[in-house]
This record gives sequence, C-alpha cells and structure tokens, in this order.
Amino acid sequence: MISTHRRTTFLACIVLLQALAACGDKRLTEYQLSGPTMGTHFTVAIAAELKFDKENLRIQIHAALDDVNRRMSTYLADSELTQFNHSRSTDWIPVTPELCGTVNSSLALGILTGGAFDITVGKLVNLWGFGPDGSRNEPPADADIAAAKLMTGHEKLHVDCDRPAMRKDHADLHIDLSAYAKGLAADDIAALLDKEGFANYLVEIGGDLRARGHNADNVKWRVAIEQPDEAGGAVARIIHISDRSVATSGDYRNFFESEDQRYSHTIDPRTGRPVTHNMASVTVLADSAAYADALATALMVIGPEDGLAFADKEGIAAYFLLREDNGITERMSPHFRLLTDR
Repeated sequence: MISTHRRTTFLACIVLLQALAACGDKRLTEYQLSGPTMGTHFTVAIAAELKFDKENLRIQIHAALDDVNRRMSTYLADSELTQFNHSRSTDWIPVTPELCGTVNSSLALGILTGGAFDITVGKLVNLWGFGPDGSRNEPPADADIAAAKLMTGHEKLHVDCDRPAMRKDHADLHIDLSAYAKGLAADDIAALLDKEGFANYLVEIGGDLRARGHNADNVKWRVAIEQPDEAGGAVARIIHISDRSVATSGDYRNFFESEDQRYSHTIDPRTGRPVTHNMASVTVLADSAAYADALATALMVIGPEDGLAFADKEGIAAYFLLREDNGITERMSPHFRLLTDR
C-alpha cells in the first residue's frame, strides 16, 4: 500500500458528488467503476453515449494501479522504491524509467518550494510514526530527530534518467512518495481513459481527482471540498471542474496526541517536526493530479501566510482553511478565485 496508516489514509478532504439529474432525458449515461487500491479506494465515473466493456476496463485500471504500487510503495517489501530504500549502496542503482522520472519531477518540486516538499523525508516520517515502521504515541527524542535530519534533503539524492539510475549520498536516506503517488496513479488512469477514447470522466483515488470534459448532464463535474472535521461529511465549498486536477492536504485525519499536543502527519523537512501553524487544510487545482498532490503538501508545510504569498507568486490555484478563534475561515489565491468563478 502506498500511504495507509493509522485511522484511515488522509483522503485529501475531497468528496465525489453524484451528478444531479437535469430536466428531460440525458444524452449520456454515467457509468461508475470502483474498488480498493493503495490502502484506500478509487472511483472512476465515465459519462458516455455508448455502452462499453466495463470488466475489461476495470482489469486495465487495476493493472495500472498495481503498476504504480509495485514501483512507488513504501509498504510493499518487494516494491522498487522499498528495494532502493533498503539498499546500503551509495553507488548508482539502475531503476525503471518510470521511477526515475517520478523522482526527478519530485526533486524539481523540492527546489521550487525551497525544501518544503521533500521526498527524502522518509526517515522522519517513519521516526514520527507515520510510515511503514509503525505508529507511536509520543514524540521522538530531539537527538533522534537530529540524526534523521542528517539523512534528509533533496540535495542528497541524485538521478540520471538517461541511464536511468539513482544514487543517494547516505545509505540510510529513504524516499517517501506518498504525497505524489496517488496523484500519479490518477494521472495514469486518466491517460488510460484518454487512450480508450473517453472524453468525459472523473478519476478519484484516495481524494486526489482528475477530471475531463463534463458529467452526464453536460455540466462540469461537481466536487465538494470537505470541512476539516475529524467526523467528516461537512462541506466547506463546492467547486465545478473540467480538464483539471484537485488534491487536498490537511492535518485532521492522521495524527496522534501527547500531553495535549497534536502531532500531524505533515512533517516539515526543514525542521524535522510536524507543522505547528493553524492551517487545517489546503486544496490545490492543477493540470496534473500528481503536481496538485505535491503542491498541496508543500503549501501545508509552508503555512498560511507564506503559502498564500507563494501561491500568488507562482500562479497556483490554492484554497486554504484555517483554524481561528471564531472557527474555520477560508482564504484563496487569486488564481483559485479566477478558476472557480468561471
């Protein structure tokens, strides 16, 4: 499994809404395929005029999801990523073009975000009890955090995708792609649907979405951004998307408490500790689900003030939900307002 852990995987706070029937007969029919994957759940909604072989498509979808899992999982002992993480070699290690390309893109995002997004955070994620090594109920010792930080940093990981191969400076450096892989899987399923000739669909994997075209009522796909509440179910805002991806990162589904202090699964690679600001969640709209997933994680690390400034500077469509004394308040980047007001 890519990212399952205590309670439930953080499902990115996005809920797929069923399309409301329009007056009169529909020209298209909505078909849905769903199932378990990566420790979470996937749903594919397709609006099509003609019937198609759902079972054959389901087989292809599961094959694509399994392929991502076999390469990117930190929970599967025999995944390509786990084998790289467990290798004691600091020499160049041959890898598949798919893994190399994913890591290369992730490293570029690390540079763009000033280290707020860092896939080498695996040692810290495990140390804080949010990785495959198991959970914990109290924070680790400062000395252990400092030691893990020495094995963290995108500058300590190198790729050569012409070979393709990867190399790490420290044998104990561990890659964690949980903030990228679900989005990547959604992108891969979208590519499969494009290849099969579908023009209208919505793919959702553990809360990461990618949409194309429109629903069966010939309107944009309706998506609800969840109110940051442990109970779940409440809606903060409904948006309408087409030819766009959506991902959310938040602090309220995967955490532990110790001595009245909440420790979120979102680790700031720069400090080696969970984030402490008042941002409950951030939603990002982007062309790619993987990119939206990574940017949402980065903004969750950066925090509300600097995150909003970063989103404005980089033209990122981002929607922030903050915990204030008077309850949850919202902020949005100019690009998010522009896209969702259309």
